[in-house]
Amino acid sequence: MRKKRILLLSEGFGSGHTQAAHALASALRRTNPGLIIRVLELGAFLHPTIAPWIFTAYRKTVVSQPKLYGKLYRSQSKKPLNGFLQHALHRIFYRKAEAVIEQLRPDIIICTHPFPNLIVSRLKKQHGLPIPLCTLLTDYDAHGSWINDEVDRYFVSAPDVKRRLVAKGVSSRRIKVTGLPVHPSISEQYSVDEIYLEFGLRDMPTVMLMGGGWGLLDEKLLKRIVQWRDRVQLLFCLGTNEKARQQLQSNELYRHPNIHLFGYTREIGKLMEVSDLLITKPGGMTCTEAMIKGVPMLFYNPIPGQEEENCQYFTEHGYGEELTSLSELDGYFTRFMENRRDKNKIARKGSSRRLSSLFAKSVMQMLR
Repeated sequence: MRKKRILLLSEGFGSGHTQAAHALASALRRTNPGLIIRVLELGAFLHPTIAPWIFTAYRKTVVSQPKLYGKLYRSQSKKPLNGFLQHALHRIFYRKAEAVIEQLRPDIIICTHPFPNLIVSRLKKQHGLPIPLCTLLTDYDAHGSWINDEVDRYFVSAPDVKRRLVAKGVSSRRIKVTGLPVHPSISEQYSVDEIYLEFGLRDMPTVMLMGGGWGLLDEKLLKRIVQWRDRVQLLFCLGTNEKARQQLQSNELYRHPNIHLFGYTREIGKLMEVSDLLITKPGGMTCTEAMIKGVPMLFYNPIPGQEEENCQYFTEHGYGEELTSLSELDGYFTRFMENRRDKNKIARKGSSRRLSSLFAKSVMQMLR
């Protein structure tokens, strides 16, 4: 009997989309070990030389011209991408996507980024591709670029996102609220003492600072936070931004026993376990992980677009607050140190496992 095959398609515009795809793949493998699962960043797979240049240009635009990016994001927020843009994407970047799908022969396709979602939808509509298509929205917004008539099932992070999709014309029957899948390690409960020993940390007030997969940390914010290094243990997570990590390592200001610099790591769950506060860019996946681990969040410089929407969702639901001025930081640190020992976790650990099981069950129902 032929084993069922699942193809997860993402894209390299930020790390959250692919992170979600791998988390879902892990959940599916854990509950259904007989599945054949493949995760691809489709554009990078089709164009391994050109794609990195495109992703770099995108990152530079988002960082250097956030208002322009926000304007473009909002201009397309209420409707799907127009036919011309869809055609251009297909012809320029995804022309060979159909051949890849035919070679892999999946029984179902799940997209965690709007671009491959658009391309597969186009293949279903114009070429009669007979494969069920699921779409996982990786943020707490329902941007129009995700919406296509050919999507068979939408997986969304929260009821608020479902309501937004319905308001944009998507039938509620095609939407399932599942939360976002995270890596199984996020739901694990670790020995705090063992984590201290593994990473050379101390049992003291601990603040974790994350700049997303790109490691985008504001220099003024860093200098303000580092003033607390004698009273607070600081964990700086710089993702794939190795240049920034090396620059901080060479700076005398950051050579302190209470300051720890991390590049890309798979141990985020452990670091969150010992953190009393997370200061972060409001990316959908990072915020979901912190919510599950029960770590209060402080958001800084949300990029106009999905980060602003994520920030609004998590602040409105009491999972964090937005840092609107560096002058507010000292007050936050003082309060969190005073309340550290009495801190109430904002979510129950283990919920990520339940969410992942819900994802896996929903996908398997479509495979039958």
